[in-house]
Amino acid sequence: MASEPAAAGSARASVTNSVTDALAVLPGQREESPGGFAGERGARAEGSSAPDTQAGFEAQWQRIVAEIGRCPAIDLICHIAPDGDALGSALAVGLALRSLGHQVRVSFGDDPQIVPDSLSFLPGQELIVPAAELPDRPELVICFDVASEGRLGLLREKAFAARALVVLDHHASNPGFGTHRIIDPGVPATAVLVDELLRRLRVPIDRDIATCLYTGVASDTGSFKYAGTTPATHELAGRLLATGIRHDLISRQLWDTTSFGYLKVLGAALDRAVYEPAAAGGRGLVWTWVPYQDLVLFSVTMEELEGLIDVLRKPAEAEVALVLKQDPDGTLRGSCRSKGAVDLAVVCTKLGGGGHTFQAGFSAREDVPSAMARFRAALAD
Repeated sequence: MASEPAAAGSARASVTNSVTDALAVLPGQREESPGGFAGERGARAEGSSAPDTQAGFEAQWQRIVAEIGRCPAIDLICHIAPDGDALGSALAVGLALRSLGHQVRVSFGDDPQIVPDSLSFLPGQELIVPAAELPDRPELVICFDVASEGRLGLLREKAFAARALVVLDHHASNPGFGTHRIIDPGVPATAVLVDELLRRLRVPIDRDIATCLYTGVASDTGSFKYAGTTPATHELAGRLLATGIRHDLISRQLWDTTSFGYLKVLGAALDRAVYEPAAAGGRGLVWTWVPYQDLVLFSVTMEELEGLIDVLRKPAEAEVALVLKQDPDGTLRGSCRSKGAVDLAVVCTKLGGGGHTFQAGFSAREDVPSAMARFRAALAD
């Protein structure tokens, strides 16, 4: 991980410790009433060809719970470069399964494997192991927030070698993989599906699990600002807050704590920003890019740039915002948002990526002008 100025590091550590120390100890309680699963509104339980019925989902949940019950050792994985929903979901289940007596490993397929500073407060990180430490043929793997096989990274081969591969995800672009799967684009975060899983396992939500779940939901709803936020989302957040977690400190760590170097990178990125009023069918596009040398110059990690798109999407003139971030090998990672009139999951799928309706991404091994030409063309289709 890139180094940061000492003052910034001390401030970050202080906030991290504050989050951990301020969490209350009251366990969360949930009523065991049926029908709380958001998947009733229409998800995919057995892959894209399966009927979207509540009976189908119920049967699939029962199979997943049965698989967990028969396996003493369970491997939990999330997508490469994990965000709050991916890692928060995996750690929440890891803590829950450990409380039930299972041997648990949590991992993701990056090398080096780096937990973003913004997620350094998450409980349960002692469960995280390098991808190389997972067995070549696991008994049971559960993966969280993984929209496609490619997002498994170094763990793809091991995941598909497992006797049972459970997929819990909410990406509309997910093609359906694994032996057991609940894919629900109707929920705003995979953490919502994890809450349902823990209800079925009859695991009470304590402060540590609540911290992980709240981080997942807050991350993928943009702190409850995105269009996918529903009354059920707030109901879940209310139950998590009832455990006594300090949501203010969690949100500060997620959204409002950066290194000074990030401000320099942000300033340069905004200076490069371009507004194209004719793009997206005349709805407008604002975009920018961050060269890798900026990250090196200011000692900023790629993970710190996650919030840049939320700054770029603010102009009222543009429906779509796009940030291109350059990896060390020159690959461009595109992250985009729309305000409700453009389906970005469709757009990014055309570019080999995917995601949600209003927030999606793609990768491109080409220069910036070429990547932008393809993105504009996909928007225009």
